Amino acid sequence: MNGNTKTKASLLMIYTGGTIGMKQDPADMTLKPFNFGQILEEVPELGKFAYRIDSFSFDPIIDSSDMEPSLWQAIASLIHEKYDEYDGFVVLHGTDTMSYSASALSFMLEGLTKPVIFTGSQLPIGMPRTDGKENLISAVEIAAEKDADGHARVPEVCICFDNMLMRGNRTTKVNADNFRAFRSENLPPLAEAGIQIKYNDALIRKPACWDGKPRLHLNLDTRVSILKIHPGITPQVVSDILCGEGTRAVILETYGSGNAPSRPWFIDMIRRAAGMGKILLNVTQCLAGSVDMNIYANGKILQDAGVSSGYDSTTESALAKLFFLLGETRDNEEAREMLDCNLRGEISK
Repeated sequence: MNGNTKTKASLLMIYTGGTIGMKQDPADMTLKPFNFGQILEEVPELGKFAYRIDSFSFDPIIDSSDMEPSLWQAIASLIHEKYDEYDGFVVLHGTDTMSYSASALSFMLEGLTKPVIFTGSQLPIGMPRTDGKENLISAVEIAAEKDADGHARVPEVCICFDNMLMRGNRTTKVNADNFRAFRSENLPPLAEAGIQIKYNDALIRKPACWDGKPRLHLNLDTRVSILKIHPGITPQVVSDILCGEGTRAVILETYGSGNAPSRPWFIDMIRRAAGMGKILLNVTQCLAGSVDMNIYANGKILQDAGVSSGYDSTTESALAKLFFLLGETRDNEEAREMLDCNLRGEISK
């Protein structure tokens, strides 16, 4: 990055909540949020970049366990509102639901030309061994990075964590204790931060047009359930989830490459739900790999009964994609057809 680019870079840091924004109160030793308007006092290293960094904090701040679609709408709306004022956006977020939020924003902001980088930490930023500073510094530098043409180097919704920049809708939180909390098993990192930040430019998605704002999609239909297949699953549980009146779609978390029980009662319920017009989407329980219902007989039975493939989608991304598509159309068949499309790099297809 040249000096001119550095001085011109302007970023909006959005603090939603989470461990990264906590400091230990010396009086009672409890963790309390600090004022993000004073972020340079907490992370003075950011001042060396010579960027303009503004901050916005949600009030009240949000424990990521309480994250919900209305808050995704608020974050996406804020980014859209401030889009022309900044070169990039850094969203500070609790780790528990970060993959859900990053996946959701990838669908809600169509045609991004600027980075939206989620980050957080496993330890508060004020603690001696915190991972928060490193995560934040890398996220800020990546959000400000431009290519030789002056365009954003990574115009995507991403998660930056433990020196890895990952496409947001490809991530899953896999560790509650380790600094490497997230994995993107089905897509290599878009960048890795070592002595230098090395970008995998061949994987980074670019917009068809660099002009104008992204299209903002705020209509989300959350009538989606998740059924995790497991040994001993009962007909009552399957019936309640698959055939409940309150759902338009069900994500089936299946074994391996997309397999599930072949017992007649189970397949009959699949057919019944499909006959009700419900979208049934098959994703694997495995961290890596893809659904292919043509490999084994148990998978082929599901396909023939009306189940669609989620390919190598994560559950988090599949949920966000369904919320988005169901919010776009009342026609389940139209939504089902769009599920088969790679909309934001969320599947390898």
